[in-house]
Amino acid sequence: MPDDSPTTPETVAPALRPATRAVHAGRPARDPDAPLNTPLTMAATYVGGGDLEYGRYGNPTWTAFEDALGSLEGGRALAFSSGLGAVATVLDLVANDAVVVAPRHAYQGTLGQLGDLQLRGRVQSRLVDIADTDAVVAACDDAAIVWIESPTNPALEVADIPAIVAAAHEAGAYVVVDNTFATPLLQQPLDQGADIVLHSATKFIAGHSDALLGAVVTRDPQLYDVLKGRRDLLGAIPGTLEAWLALRGLRTLHLRVERSQANAVELVRRLEAHPAIERVRYPGFGAIVAIEVAKGPLAADLLCRSTRLWVFATSLGGVESSLERRRRWKGEATTIPESLVRLSVGVEDVDDLWDDLVQALDQLG
Repeated sequence: MPDDSPTTPETVAPALRPATRAVHAGRPARDPDAPLNTPLTMAATYVGGGDLEYGRYGNPTWTAFEDALGSLEGGRALAFSSGLGAVATVLDLVANDAVVVAPRHAYQGTLGQLGDLQLRGRVQSRLVDIADTDAVVAACDDAAIVWIESPTNPALEVADIPAIVAAAHEAGAYVVVDNTFATPLLQQPLDQGADIVLHSATKFIAGHSDALLGAVVTRDPQLYDVLKGRRDLLGAIPGTLEAWLALRGLRTLHLRVERSQANAVELVRRLEAHPAIERVRYPGFGAIVAIEVAKGPLAADLLCRSTRLWVFATSLGGVESSLERRRRWKGEATTIPESLVRLSVGVEDVDDLWDDLVQALDQLG
């Protein structure tokens, strides 16, 4: 007998390409008169006897977002109140006095948490140049976690993820990859052997500078249960509206990444020829670019305050282009040049973005 059951995106999801999964994963069942989008479920309390029981343990809106992100990363996702909430939950799993290997250039919040934990005697942190594979491999001995950012924030260094994963696993360590900059469309660390992928979903995943959210993704069922148990206990849960906004943003992730990356590639080409720029850093993919201004930090500050279209702001990954000098933050690594300006390239017309940068660069003299 032929199978007359309907074919839906959910039933063929493994065969779908990432752009299609971004649009269709995490949708409600296609029942007559069912909503096309997962609705906001504003509930702190549920009727007893089911799987949810209480609002801190789960929410249908969170689940829809987690299903969609998990589909893109190839694992099972958990949403958190912020990227740092996700970071804190992962680091909470590390035993007292255990070793965490991490990039010397990384998200400032991650390095801040590691520094705080080390100061309190909770962990030993080993900061490495993540692009120096030999140095990272050497640091893996006795490590509990090897933490990777690739590309790094804001230096844009790229890690050899498979090689580091192999060394870390041989040493008995878990590997966590912060995939915020690359997104699951440009890099899938679980396919390269990583144990956990982490996102500040505030950035490219949500993509509209209006939702604070974090997430982790893993393929290990036991690790998933442990992480969810810690989230339930510590309470670093996402807001329902934030999860809904992030899911809505994720629907256009492939379009935004395609456009912003194309803009970034073209801007890099033009910036490399501009006399006011001493160095352009770009890993060859993604929408984040870093430039070092030739006349130093004061000129870099002037650049950031002279643009009319580019927004002077500290976040990234939105549809709008933004920029900032990173060493204005006292917690930034001293190995980051004082004149480095991080550019988050948005989806505007590239010629408008270039015209605005040029008029600001021309003011530097």
